[in-house]
Amino acid sequence: MKVLDASFVQGFIRMGYDGFLQNYHERNGGNLSYRIKQEEVESVRENFTPDKPWQPIGTEVPQLAGEYFMVTGSGKYFRNLPLDPEANTAIIEVDEKGENYRIVWGLCNGGRPTSELPSHLMNHEVKKRVSNGRHRVIYHAHPTNVIALTFVLPLTDEVFTRELWEMATECPVVFPDGVGVVPWMVPGGREIAVATSRLMEQYDVAIWAHHGMFCSGEDFDLTFGLMHTVEKAAEILVKVLSIRPDKLQTITPQNFRDLAKDFKVTLPEKFLYEK
Repeated sequence: MKVLDASFVQGFIRMGYDGFLQNYHERNGGNLSYRIKQEEVESVRENFTPDKPWQPIGTEVPQLAGEYFMVTGSGKYFRNLPLDPEANTAIIEVDEKGENYRIVWGLCNGGRPTSELPSHLMNHEVKKRVSNGRHRVIYHAHPTNVIALTFVLPLTDEVFTRELWEMATECPVVFPDGVGVVPWMVPGGREIAVATSRLMEQYDVAIWAHHGMFCSGEDFDLTFGLMHTVEKAAEILVKVLSIRPDKLQTITPQNFRDLAKDFKVTLPEKFLYEK
């Protein structure tokens, strides 16, 4: 099978372009990666050219040794993904120690995987472990309203989660574990990758202050839906705050507990504090 005919590749491209249509990806902003299933690797392996040199990841991910990932390229534009996938994405292989990678397909005009590769792979390693292998997608985008809130809300998991939960009844059902927040850090290096991967031990959403958001999920639909839900809640909150700084009514802690019971989700009590 040709790589571009594979369903996982088509899903990858669709998700990235959907993010562009939502205005999450200005210029070359954002990145996406997918941990490819073994049967999917075998279905397209005939197209691989595994003779390219190994490159250092910039961190160590031993639990991902031998795995393959589809990733967006550094400096590439999400708006171009459906126009020329082979020039804007790559399939990479991680070596047997989890220290290096090599491109086996894609980036046909040159280039390298996303500059956030250390963050992606460290997050993949964590989510593979804590989800028993179910999570396969890591998505980083620059949603406008989430970024705006990092200038006006305290940069704590508790405040961000509670404020977002209150904006729409579905929110605590879609992300019942809450969201984590990383204070501003230089992107692309090991330090921010470590900070994000620590949050991914608890959450499927990590917000980077003044920068964007990382989401993890089992497949493309669930991960995109998670990003979309959090950003919509943020948009509602921005509108509420612009109308008046204090709410006349909202969803209460007891309302959340009742919701959790009926929808059979567990909501951590640390987010259900009395204001």
